Amino acid sequence: MTLPPAASLHDPAESFYSHWLALNDWLHEHRGLWQPAPFMEPNPEWTRRYPGLARLIAEVSDEQCQSLEDEPAKLAVMAGEHVPSLARYERLIALADLKPADVEVSQATLPEVRAVDMPGRKRSQSGSFAAAIRPLEQSVLDWCCGKGHLARTLAAVCPEPVHGLEWNAELVRDGNRLAEQFGDAVSLQCQDVMAQDLALPPETHGVALHACGDLHRRLMRQGSEVGLSRLSFSPCCYHLTHAGIYRPMSRRAASQDRPLALSRNDLRLAVQETVTAPARVREQTRRVSQWRLGFDCLQRKLRGRDEYLPVPSHPSKLIHEGFAGFCRWAANKKALALPPDIDFDAWETQGARRWQHMRRHELVRHLFRRPLELWMVLDYALYLEEQGYRVRLGEFCDRSLTPRNLLLDAVRKKAEAAK
Repeated sequence: MTLPPAASLHDPAESFYSHWLALNDWLHEHRGLWQPAPFMEPNPEWTRRYPGLARLIAEVSDEQCQSLEDEPAKLAVMAGEHVPSLARYERLIALADLKPADVEVSQATLPEVRAVDMPGRKRSQSGSFAAAIRPLEQSVLDWCCGKGHLARTLAAVCPEPVHGLEWNAELVRDGNRLAEQFGDAVSLQCQDVMAQDLALPPETHGVALHACGDLHRRLMRQGSEVGLSRLSFSPCCYHLTHAGIYRPMSRRAASQDRPLALSRNDLRLAVQETVTAPARVREQTRRVSQWRLGFDCLQRKLRGRDEYLPVPSHPSKLIHEGFAGFCRWAANKKALALPPDIDFDAWETQGARRWQHMRRHELVRHLFRRPLELWMVLDYALYLEEQGYRVRLGEFCDRSLTPRNLLLDAVRKKAEAAK
């Protein structure tokens, strides 16, 4: 079993650990900047500890705010003038570039005429992922394969058949129909990958593109336990876990003096990025956030308590019922009586003002999205090293295609030596 060219390899495991340790210490040092959620805490403590940073953020224009949201490294340089340790941001998130050449991506991408039911961005992501893990030398297992978009992409560059596991029977039927229609060497099977009796053939290459939370962690544990010869995956949605508190998987990271212990809210921060979201989605997100903040101001007044009151996810139809409709729905969910003479316009205006304030505080918090993600993924790399794998870690595509662009590519050392 051979890995792609050595020029794209990360340094040995010691560098993974050194990188993880530096991030762990840096994140510990700045917990006061990223753990308080401005949505819940209008005036976090860091604004008093770092008044210069608070003034800098308060003076950012709306246009700058959007630009800095999309360019966190630029914000880190500005913030570093007031909190010098933040200037280490860009160095701490640096990784190997595993992005293949454009011609390689083009060759590995499923032609548009064959990409039935496949969104354009997913098609491009699958092509970049496939190109980054070539050459493929044995049977591939697509973990949580959905309709088999990645499986069908890989089948064109894989000498062996591609199999897929997916719990949704309807997606399995559709995927097998597409594979048969286009003559792809792909077979999808209805299977819950979290099932305790799941059996995996060891001489297999397990792949997953954006498997969520416990699903990609299950692939690592189950795959390494049975000795899968290679694991290549891009993790996503780290917060989707049954664990109340997330702790490192690797023995080395877990035995460090003070490893982070992250709540689901902390984990959710790692994926709060909308760089690929269309303008319509961003606008709708902004409006609902303002409504939620307006209702929060209202409920604090009505309840006489200066504390955040969490409200569940709202039904999509509420977007058409305006702020007043949202407030009535939220009040009903929280068993809160609304007086008949509420000036909804005034509270909506207050919510919009608070959103402007919160958005600027969120800029500082969002500096820690990628570092938190890397903290987890470097721990994954250490875990796989401990299980006997040689690991590559880096970015397989540009962030503009997907913010979840990290690739872990692990080859079992015994399989590599036997090649």
